[in-house]
Amino acid sequence: MRAGVLSKEEIEKVTPPTEILEKKVVAVIECLEEIPCDACTWSCPTQAITKKTITSPPEINYEKCVGCGKCVLACPGLAIFTVGFKGDKALVTIPYEFLPVPREGQEVTGLDREGRSVCKAKIVKVVQSKDKTVALTLEVPKELFMTVRGVKIE
Repeated sequence: MRAGVLSKEEIEKVTPPTEILEKKVVAVIECLEEIPCDACTWSCPTQAITKKTITSPPEINYEKCVGCGKCVLACPGLAIFTVGFKGDKALVTIPYEFLPVPREGQEVTGLDREGRSVCKAKIVKVVQSKDKTVALTLEVPKELFMTVRGVKIE
């Protein structure tokens, strides 16, 4: 494992159950750090994200999560994504910090956690918060919903 990249076991721990993803979009929290941060908890309108202490990693209650993505925009560590299934595709919402901001309908290359190209993806939604933080919703092959975590604009 490379420093800063989740192991297969860590990814399995944070992967939402398939039966949940068939029904709705939910947040995936890949934050394993024990640091004093709680941006995700205060940004969640349904209190689906909780922390035992200010320094414990966040936990998510999928029953309460509505997949709004506010936590994706709030997380300073870029460690939260949303995922859900749509037929044979997956919708993955990721934070995006580069310029220019891509546009809806644009074809991009989906990247894994180490920056390797893994698939073609389509941007289906671009959201920008009041503080100019951007999140992109990508349509990717369903089997790659826990693999695609970045994009390369070509």
